[in-house]
Amino acid sequence: MKTHYVLIAALALTACAMPPVPPAPEASVDEEPIDIGILWVEYSAEYQAITAQVYADALEDLPRLLADTSFSALPGQTDAADKPAAIILDVDETVVSNAEYQETLRYAPYTRFGHFDWMRNNRAVPIRGANALIEAAKAAGVEVFFLTNRACERFEGIDGDCPYEQVTIDDLREVGIETDADRLLMAWEQPGWSKEKRHRRDYIGQTHRVIGLYGDDYGDFVHCTRAKPLDPCTEPATRASRHAALDTYADYWGNGWYILPNPMHGSWTSVR
Repeated sequence: MKTHYVLIAALALTACAMPPVPPAPEASVDEEPIDIGILWVEYSAEYQAITAQVYADALEDLPRLLADTSFSALPGQTDAADKPAAIILDVDETVVSNAEYQETLRYAPYTRFGHFDWMRNNRAVPIRGANALIEAAKAAGVEVFFLTNRACERFEGIDGDCPYEQVTIDDLREVGIETDADRLLMAWEQPGWSKEKRHRRDYIGQTHRVIGLYGDDYGDFVHCTRAKPLDPCTEPATRASRHAALDTYADYWGNGWYILPNPMHGSWTSVR
């Protein structure tokens, strides 16, 4: 019962931190219409309710998963009982919303620099419920890692070898989450760290018992989910192979694995 009251209080604080929702824009006859998936994420109460629900379930499960030292959210991780516990969260559409940025793609195609530039010049928008989970995990002594496919690379005219890193840390800080470069694992930050996240999950698993994965894309949980295979994957994913994984990992969904909705973009858009 005590956990129930703490959960309600945490979610109430998160709700208060959310900015007011503006009315949906009306496109002029000369503009490309905004994709309905983007509008649903940005303006619907249903989307907000789903993210709150996902994180509420995750928050309720956290003490159980922490206490059960035989449990790991990384399939195949064994002999981890004595390792410190950790959770792994994606960033975009998991902790920070990109719906406003997605609207801009009516006028220009996606580029990594374009997203970087947008995020450094606009205040990050939080995903409802994420902060409550993260704060509860930290309070329980659980290490919190962020594993993102934002790229660690140079941009012309921008200082540093990995300017996206600091922008991402700033984005998290803007939504009320403190972290640092040691807990933020980016694509291509180290050799072999491609957009296939398996290597980075396994890297965290070398030192920690991972008790929770949180993301919006199948690849935040399941290996080899892309139409274009990346090491260590050798075959392209298909709709059939992705659906088969639902049964392969049936024991994890809602039990250490918590997926959020994202109808805007992701690895699902390229598979056939």
